Amino acid sequence: MGLQNSGGKDNSIPNQPFAVHRFLRPSYQRIILCCGLLLLCSDHPQLEAEDRKILLAHYMPWYSSQNISEKWGWHWTMNHFDPESDTQRKRRQIASHYYPLIGPYDSNDPHALECQVLLMKFAGIDGVIIDWYGITDHNDYATLHRNTNHLIAYIKKAGLRFAICYEDQSIKHMIEGGTLRENQAVAHGEELLSWMQENWFGTDAYMKVKGRPLLLVFGPQYFNTAQWEQLFSALTVRPHFYALNAFINGADGIFGWPPVHGGMEVYPTVWRQYLNDFYAWEEDGRHLIGTVFPKFHDIYAQAGVHQSYGYLDDRDGEVFAETLKIAWVSKTRLIQLITWNDYGEGTIIEPTLEFGYRYLEMIQRYRQKQPGPVFPYSAEDLRLPVMLYKLRKRETTDNALATSLDRASAFMFSSNNESARELLLSAHNPVKSQ
Repeated sequence: MGLQNSGGKDNSIPNQPFAVHRFLRPSYQRIILCCGLLLLCSDHPQLEAEDRKILLAHYMPWYSSQNISEKWGWHWTMNHFDPESDTQRKRRQIASHYYPLIGPYDSNDPHALECQVLLMKFAGIDGVIIDWYGITDHNDYATLHRNTNHLIAYIKKAGLRFAICYEDQSIKHMIEGGTLRENQAVAHGEELLSWMQENWFGTDAYMKVKGRPLLLVFGPQYFNTAQWEQLFSALTVRPHFYALNAFINGADGIFGWPPVHGGMEVYPTVWRQYLNDFYAWEEDGRHLIGTVFPKFHDIYAQAGVHQSYGYLDDRDGEVFAETLKIAWVSKTRLIQLITWNDYGEGTIIEPTLEFGYRYLEMIQRYRQKQPGPVFPYSAEDLRLPVMLYKLRKRETTDNALATSLDRASAFMFSSNNESARELLLSAHNPVKSQ
């Protein structure tokens, strides 16, 4: 993510072993030393009387397309690729080694959001962790905030839940850009958390752990321990606070990320050791969010943004299968799927031309084997949201078709997929599912 936009990477932080690529790279030794500083409860979080794993997909709300936003955003172009360069438009040039099955979309497109949350619902994903930069009109933060609220509306409609992963690096970028003064940073953070409490934390759809709202921070990269304590002190209910792979005093737990570093290829022995060490903290009673990823294959070097963070091969789906299995048998109840749609870094689990529905079908198989009520969705159901999206995008003035598609959508949100399938297949010149 370039500095031109929200998702801007802070390239001033060097690469170091056993750490996460996105700006925060503490050494393994530092992680171990910090373990003693974490103030945690001794028991594991109880998740609203549920007795099963909770799967949450990390989601990037930062894509813009010509047909919706009147321009292609940085995350599709990285100021290097031109999605309009292919006049035949069979496959647009985008800033990724991989291509969305529905094509490059806009994060403010209701049809794309409808498709994505239905895919999550049918895959057995419980909710979304939204990568979020605040509400200030700086870079594209306000646009991402708008997209986030739009996504949340569809999350609620699908009966899913959401939580926020706050990027406190945004504070640094606002100070550097002159939008915020350094002596205003803590007050700004307090206002931001108060806004989250008033608008999100208390809603039924917001993810809770032991009655407290779940809040992740990608870092921290700006606020220190004392400042986080000050930020939380003004809230009615302190969030259940998770930091990225490095402890800060007072955090409730940690989450991980694909362990790429130094532009090198990460072999299975390395990422397995990383996960082994990560889950070992769980044995000490520390709270973890399980870490599941399919691969890592960024396009930053090809786009001229900066050197690659590294490469972690998909191994024909074995990486996702193994990291999911490890998380599934661990004690942790929360599992983060990294990521739904970070195309720039190649960690996508949503359907693509290259991998189809591979990752979502793997999740379904785990859901189908879990105890309790029978999981109601099949691999064939995963094709329905994409069928719906493609039919909606056809250029037509057929009002009867639009009405039929709206009915099919309503059927899918209510889990009446057989009725939805009949409508889609009988729609005007139906598009075959992938």
